[in-house]
Amino acid sequence: MKMSEHSTIGISSKPKTKHWPDTCDSEAPCHTFSISSLQILDEHGNLDESRMPDVSSEDLVKLYRAMVLARLVDDRTLKLQRQGRIGTVPLCTGHEAVTCGATLAMRDEDWFIGSYRDLGGRLMRGEPIENGLLYYNGHEEGAVFPGGERTLPISIIIAAQCLHAVGVAYAMRMKGETETAVVCFLGDGGTSEGDFHEAMNFASVWQVPVVFVVANNQWAISVPREKQMHSRTIAQKAIAYDMPGIQVDGNDALAVYKATKDALDLARSGGGPTLIEAVTYRMLMHTTADDPTRYQPPEDLEIWAKRDPITRFRKFIEQKDLWDDEQQTDLEAQCKQKIEAAVAAFESRTDFKVDSPFDHVFGTSHTRIEQQRAEFLDMLKKESADG
Repeated sequence: MKMSEHSTIGISSKPKTKHWPDTCDSEAPCHTFSISSLQILDEHGNLDESRMPDVSSEDLVKLYRAMVLARLVDDRTLKLQRQGRIGTVPLCTGHEAVTCGATLAMRDEDWFIGSYRDLGGRLMRGEPIENGLLYYNGHEEGAVFPGGERTLPISIIIAAQCLHAVGVAYAMRMKGETETAVVCFLGDGGTSEGDFHEAMNFASVWQVPVVFVVANNQWAISVPREKQMHSRTIAQKAIAYDMPGIQVDGNDALAVYKATKDALDLARSGGGPTLIEAVTYRMLMHTTADDPTRYQPPEDLEIWAKRDPITRFRKFIEQKDLWDDEQQTDLEAQCKQKIEAAVAAFESRTDFKVDSPFDHVFGTSHTRIEQQRAEFLDMLKKESADG
């Protein structure tokens, strides 16, 4: 799928102080709108030089290394789950360009607010690999790491993070942080939630510096996009809230970077929020508790495998003489070493209170919860005694 093949539905800008009439001349359309699309690297790694953003060679290599690390962490985490060494995990394979491309455009002082398919971006923000392993094994300590004060914990509730993003952006404005912005990540299914629309509305009304990045991976668990919405694009949902909207090739890291960078520049200048739809595909299961073979057409996987964001970007940097086979071998070895060290550190932890999930169900002690705690601890003792 080439982005140029999409229907053209960018939004025309207008002065923020203009007030639109409640009614229009019956002989003419009230307003006209369009949504532009962006692709810079095609699926073969060919560059549209006219659209190439200003990115240093160092940052191009940094971006590629981040995407590879995210892919390898995802693969190792899946194996750990299948071996019974970790709990249920959402997978991120195929989404690397979306989260890593957008994160490269961010500053350290910006806020990263996302859901559960943003592994690459979280690693770029400095989250240790071990943290993700802890988190998906039920330890809330995995949501906290030094230097991550502006990277919020993973939002499991669909689209709830959109409200958090707008609230954080509003608070920053009240505190006078004029050079700081928020990037909020969510999936296509999240745009069908009320929280998303409420967040979009308040972001527009308040003109807060938020960039909504929607990874349109075509599936909300087993529900295909066409059964979620009748909109031709997700980006056009920006029209209802009078904010810029753009659809980008979500497997093109450069396109995601440029769209996010432009949106962040607009936000910092007082131009308000932007909605970015990044078109990609979920190459693995929704979570490890899901069986996508029951609903996902295998021919779609074959098509999208040819559009792999990592393969595409590697071809590009190889053409620029920034990468070669030897560097690839070294990178994979380094990543695997780092991952195995994180796994060893994760599995060596014994300092967690096993009944901590019962501690904060209510603000005060509750008889029924304490009964459940006792039953749980008793069950652990019996299992330990049985060997």
